[in-house]
Formats: sequence, C-alpha cells, structure tokens
Amino acid sequence: MWIPLLGLVVGVAIGLGVNVSIPTQYSSYLSIAVLAALDTVFGGIRAGLERHFDNKVFISGFFSNTLLAAFLAFIGEQLGVDLYLAAVFAFGVRLFQNIAVIRRVLLGKRKSTVE
Repeated sequence: MWIPLLGLVVGVAIGLGVNVSIPTQYSSYLSIAVLAALDTVFGGIRAGLERHFDNKVFISGFFSNTLLAAFLAFIGEQLGVDLYLAAVFAFGVRLFQNIAVIRRVLLGKRKSTVE
C-alpha cells in the first residue's frame, strides 16, 4: 500500500524541486498524463487496502494508462476534436470512485479498531 503513496510523494517532491518549464502546446498532454497517473496511483492504494495489490498490474497500468491518455490527446489534436475530454471524464470518474472506496475502507478499519 505504501509503494504507490511513496512514489506519489517522491514524484511531487521532484516536480517541485526541479525547475522545468513545459511549452504550452504540450500542456494538454501533460495534464491528461498526470490525471491518468493519479488514477493508477489511487487504484494501487485501493488495491493495497483491499489486499489484492499486484506490482505487475500496477506498473503496466501506470504506463499504459498514461501513454493511452497522451495518445488520445494527440489523436484528438490531429483531428481537431477534443478527444482528451473523454479521457478526462473516464479518469476523473475512476479517480473519485477510488477515493470513495479508500475513504470507506479507512473509515471501516478505524471503526473496527474503535469498537
């Protein structure tokens, strides 16, 4: 459970510590890739809390979701259609679902330790 959270903290720390500027034409790619990566991280935290975390699934999901999201943004830009909005919607829904399950699992664990 702590591996995805540790990776998130290290990634944020590196991102804040390194002064890298992203050109504005790539901002949609980066934003959707970050959203896909966050979806995978919170999915990994959820899987860890539910005790069925698998490193292979986590790593393959992280890279495939991120690359697919960036690819959708690229194809959408080439076609002149905002395809990245479909990915934003899908990853946004999954992200909130994962956070809701994490919250319920943590509250359930806390409730069981108090009783």
